[in-house]
Amino acid sequence: MRKRRSGTAGLVAAVTAGCAVAVLGSGPSWALQQRPEPRPAVDVAAPGTSGASTLPALVPAPGAPEASTLPAVVAAPSHSHLEVVRLDPDPAVPGGTTTIHAFVADYGPDTTASPFTVTVTLPEGVTAEGPYFPEDCQVVALGRQVSCVFGPGLKEGRSATALVPVRLSPAVPLGLLEGGSVAVRSADDPFGKNHRQPYEIKVVETSGDA
Repeated sequence: MRKRRSGTAGLVAAVTAGCAVAVLGSGPSWALQQRPEPRPAVDVAAPGTSGASTLPALVPAPGAPEASTLPAVVAAPSHSHLEVVRLDPDPAVPGGTTTIHAFVADYGPDTTASPFTVTVTLPEGVTAEGPYFPEDCQVVALGRQVSCVFGPGLKEGRSATALVPVRLSPAVPLGLLEGGSVAVRSADDPFGKNHRQPYEIKVVETSGDA
């Protein structure tokens, strides 16, 4: 296996330096770092090759329009290794707001060929408060999680970021608010490591506290 082109520290530095480029695609949502791609970069192999699976044509029900006889071609999962890179949000005051940066990197060696889902779990006393990025992120698990789906095409050495604004309860105590996490799930990397990372929110007395 080839060596990773860039480490976690370099990816975090790129984000903190303000190098992120946010792009919305016409299909599943996009938030790619570095140079954006105009569309998902998936190479779909022709039927009969090892890189594609051919699905049989569906038989229409009586009276229904005739189904297409063309085989459906589905890209096979890639050998891409996805990891969540820990990024703690900015401090916030009780009753105030901050933003969770759910930062996922592709360490390769391949470009992702399957969609992947980023899930942000919120600590107690914290509520998701949109708008989110991508804008079609969904609040699930009775408001305790925010789920964001990204399309295929994330290249080796690139990253994707979901932005989830949150509001703290006025009753949360000062100090570190724990229990939050960011997780990624993908058919391209079902058994890899570092698929989940925790984050902490520093609750401060005034917005100027560091």
